[in-house]
Amino acid sequence: MKQAVEVTILGQQFTVKSEASPAEVRRVADFASAKISEVMSVSRSADSLNCAILALMNVSGAFLRLQDQAAAEGDAEVRGRLQALLDRVEKAGLDGVGVPESGPVSEES
Repeated sequence: MKQAVEVTILGQQFTVKSEASPAEVRRVADFASAKISEVMSVSRSADSLNCAILALMNVSGAFLRLQDQAAAEGDAEVRGRLQALLDRVEKAGLDGVGVPESGPVSEES
């Protein structure tokens, strides 16, 4: 059963409904906030939406690199776990879980 969890990202309050534990939802929110802040610190843009998109690209890039690495190494368990993660994120929107960090993507002007 989904439960509502209040989180703050970039000073903005959000209510996230998730089947994940409140601690996991807060962990994901903290991760997302940190990634966006990381991009904001190196970006010339003050637009939080642009920074959020760039942060999402960072996380997506890390995910895809892990997926490619698992495929190249023939690691079916890791590939299966990554696919399950992707399926969960696609199905539930904000119900996803954090993924490993990558270097920041900066906005080109």
